[in-house]
Amino acid sequence: MILKIKSKVRCSDREVGEVSRVIADPIEKSISHIVVLSNGAERVVPLDGQAVVSEGWVQFGFPSSTLMQFPLLEREKYQQVKEVEIPGLERRLEVFPGEALVPVPTLERDMSRRAFFTNFTNAIGVVLALPLVYPVLRYLTFPMYPGYNNVWIRVGNVQQLTEIDKPKQFKFEKVVKEGYLKREFQKAVWVVRPSDKVREEIFHEKPIDYKDTKGAVYWVDRPNSDLVVYSGKCPHLGCAYKWKENHKRFGRVFWCPCHLSIYDVGGKVLDGPAPRRLDVLPLRITGTGDIEIIDAEFKAGKENQIRII
Repeated sequence: MILKIKSKVRCSDREVGEVSRVIADPIEKSISHIVVLSNGAERVVPLDGQAVVSEGWVQFGFPSSTLMQFPLLEREKYQQVKEVEIPGLERRLEVFPGEALVPVPTLERDMSRRAFFTNFTNAIGVVLALPLVYPVLRYLTFPMYPGYNNVWIRVGNVQQLTEIDKPKQFKFEKVVKEGYLKREFQKAVWVVRPSDKVREEIFHEKPIDYKDTKGAVYWVDRPNSDLVVYSGKCPHLGCAYKWKENHKRFGRVFWCPCHLSIYDVGGKVLDGPAPRRLDVLPLRITGTGDIEIIDAEFKAGKENQIRII
C-alpha cells in the first residue's frame, strides 16, 4: 500500500481536505500520523487502525467536526527523514511523493541540528583551549594594584649624610612580581638630615601615620626623627626630579626638569604644576646606622596622597 501526498481525506460525513505530509515513528519505522490540509490549516491526525487507506483516498470513521480537535502542525518540532540517521527508515516508508517528517527529540527542539553541532564543537574547543589561555587570563585579571608591599629596603647608612638640609640621593633595586613575571627596577629616593626649621615644616609637631589597605597603622614617623626620606617621583606626573644648589629664583631647591615643578628642602611646592608637596616615605634607622625605607608609591596628579603600591 502506497500513501500518496495530496491523497483526498474523507470523514464519515464528507470530504475534508488532503494529505500534505506524513509523520513517521522512528521506533516502529512506519507512518504514525498524517498531516491533513483543511481550510488552509494543517492538522496532525493519527493514522490508527480505524483509518482506511486506498488508492488516492484516506477514509476516517469520525465526523468532520472532530477534525478541529486535532492539533495544528508545529513544523519546528519536526525534521525531514533525510536529515536524520535512522537505518532502514526511508525504505520502510511508502510515501510518494512528498515530505516525510519525524519528531525532533525534546532536548533538541530549542536549537537546530546545525546549531547544536556548532555549539557542541565550540564547547569542545573551549575545553581544549582552557589550559592554554588560563595563564593569560590569570595574568590579565591580576589586580592592577595588589596589597601593599610593606617590606623594609636598605638604601644606605647615616654616615653618608653629614650636612644639614642637604639632600642625598640613594639608588636601590626593587623586584616586582606582576602575575607570572618578575621584574627588577632601578629606583631612587632622596634622604635629608633636616634642620629644626625644616623638620617643623614637614611634621608640624605631629607624627606621620602610614596605613595599610584596611586602614590600620603599620608605621609612624616621629617629629624628632633625625632623617626624612622623600619618594624619588614627582607628585605631578611621576617624573624623576633633581636637587639644584643655585636656582636663579629660589636658590637651593628640588627641581623637576620635565614640567618645572619646584620644591624647597622641606618638600613644599614653590612653583610649577605639582598638586601637592613631595611624598614622605616610612623610614627607620637600624642599630648599625643602616637607613631602611618602605618604597610606597602614590597616585600622581592628585592633591591628596592615594597609595597604589
